[in-house]
Amino acid sequence: MTRRHALLASAAAGTLMATSLLAVTLPASAATTGCAVTYTVQSQWTGGFSGNVAITNLGSALTSWSLTFDFPNANQRVTQGWSATWSQSGARVSAASLSWNGSLGTGGSTTIGFNGSWSGANPVPTSFALNGTTCTGAVTTPPTGPPTTTPPTTTPPPTTPPPGGAAPSLRVSGNKLVTAGGATYRLLGVNRASGEFACVQGKGMWDSGPVDQASVDAMKAWHIRAVRIPLNEDCWLGLSGSPSGPAYQQAVKDYANLLVANGINPILDLHWTHGQYTGNISACADVNATCQKPMPSRQYTPQFWTGVANAFKGNDAVLFDLFNEPYPDAANNWSDMAAAWRCLRDGGACTGIDYPVAGMQDLVDAVRATGATNVLLVPGLTWTNDLTQWLTYKPTDPRGNIVASWHSYNFNACVTETCWDTQIAPVAAQVPVHAGEIGQDTCAHDYVDRLMTWLDRNRLGYTAWTWNPWGCSGGNVLIEDYSGTPTRSYGEGYRAHLLTVTP
Repeated sequence: MTRRHALLASAAAGTLMATSLLAVTLPASAATTGCAVTYTVQSQWTGGFSGNVAITNLGSALTSWSLTFDFPNANQRVTQGWSATWSQSGARVSAASLSWNGSLGTGGSTTIGFNGSWSGANPVPTSFALNGTTCTGAVTTPPTGPPTTTPPTTTPPPTTPPPGGAAPSLRVSGNKLVTAGGATYRLLGVNRASGEFACVQGKGMWDSGPVDQASVDAMKAWHIRAVRIPLNEDCWLGLSGSPSGPAYQQAVKDYANLLVANGINPILDLHWTHGQYTGNISACADVNATCQKPMPSRQYTPQFWTGVANAFKGNDAVLFDLFNEPYPDAANNWSDMAAAWRCLRDGGACTGIDYPVAGMQDLVDAVRATGATNVLLVPGLTWTNDLTQWLTYKPTDPRGNIVASWHSYNFNACVTETCWDTQIAPVAAQVPVHAGEIGQDTCAHDYVDRLMTWLDRNRLGYTAWTWNPWGCSGGNVLIEDYSGTPTRSYGEGYRAHLLTVTP
């Protein structure tokens, strides 16, 4: 987006001691009802852990449910949970359904999760009950003799890490993003703005907002799996402002590492860049990185990506979005679209732009020269809304690890299913497409609902603008506070969708 602001988080809670998966599967029996539960410790560290509980209803349909279990150790406590209303009294833990996941038909299942604390030992619970019925794995009728049981039902392992596990390393395979194990993976989440203006507007790092575990937990409660982080070239390189240089770099590293540890893939986006631009549709003429320029510059941007790539190479859970929203087509007043596409890929001297331009090929080469293998997002034209010639002009990557970046707002040109079918779907048939920014400027969610329905049908990922409490009067603001209270109705609609969508 070309007019905005932002924030994010850092500082992990505790030292990660174990990442191996511990699970117990408890099958079920009861008169006219039944249930199966899989309790999984996704990650554990000194004094804390993250757990998931998969619930399957084996009996008649339910309109609401309450799961109960007892912790074996008196020092085990639920500290924060998602996808249910959690409570604890003594050793007894209760998790009640929410409005969106209360209906469970026969064979229906849902997964809930929590963060917890422990001391001494962290054993798994040995018994669970759903609506008062002990889960033992099978459905029975009222017994006329000794009850018959069936062998335990084992829930297959998830194809993607649920909230609480570490974020997966990702790569491109055909037209899909996949994990190291080859499972298809969609990036579903939000943008967390403010890194793009932190040093150049004197607002402090992350807009002086919270950068702690609690702020990440609030995201996890929305089932956020990816966070796009806009960055500033001048801030990273130490060219101007404060925090700048090493302090800015460390803040970005800390936040990205915290997200990865919490199962969330960071997408590092170069948002604002150096270079004076006074041409067509100029939002600001400042040579410094205080606004969105039509293209990055050869003077500093390859150096920026060299630094970022060196900082994160070896961590393929982190993705690089090479440039936010190019508009060299607007700079030449849409007089030569082929020249604009060549400018996007090859850079150099571009019509209407007064500084030497870094093309996307320059930036791919800068990243790969460091040895970094991270997935790269490459934008289209017209503020990343136009992908019509993306396949023809895509840069060459020796790793074959490129994703097409696309932005879609209700005020863009391509805003109908017909346009998406004819312009975006052909690209998605050959390479992964990620909708790095989606939103609408009305504070409603009718447009993003249509868009997400289309993206879900085509199995594409998306990250909405923006996870910042700036008030929704201007649209595109998801939260009222950093605890994750959604705005009306844009944030409410997006949150409800994330909580129900299949990854």
